[in-house]
Amino acid sequence: MIITSRMEFDSGHRIPNHKSSCKNLHGHRYAIEVSIGGEIISQENKSDFGMVLDFKDAKNLIRTTIVDPWDHAFLVYEKDFEVINFLNTLEDHKTVILRRVPTAENLAIIALELLEESFFKAFKGTISPKMVRLYETPNNWADATPSKA
Repeated sequence: MIITSRMEFDSGHRIPNHKSSCKNLHGHRYAIEVSIGGEIISQENKSDFGMVLDFKDAKNLIRTTIVDPWDHAFLVYEKDFEVINFLNTLEDHKTVILRRVPTAENLAIIALELLEESFFKAFKGTISPKMVRLYETPNNWADATPSKA
């Protein structure tokens, strides 16, 4: 069974060397949808009876793994030294340095990788993310799925 939770957050980014306006510092109201797969719990005495996972528990894990760290942060590529140096001049600025350029595609991949780790730690492989859909705008998004799926 697959269930999906959606959450939203605000972040800034830029795409260095982009041919258009995305090379400038700017922000988005992102939305992330995480589809989670697992067996439906069949033990009647369990709180999650009839569910894969309580949506509240899913959202808590997504929130602590992705939303809280990325919300109201500037997501910056680790080799975008010009922006990193600038952000370092701002006191107590929330900056997340990424190993990939922060495109919608790469953010979806990074989110999936982080969530795979979090779900594995919490559920030892019995419940895992099957897809991450990251909306950069209401009309533009990227989907990431596990490579071993």
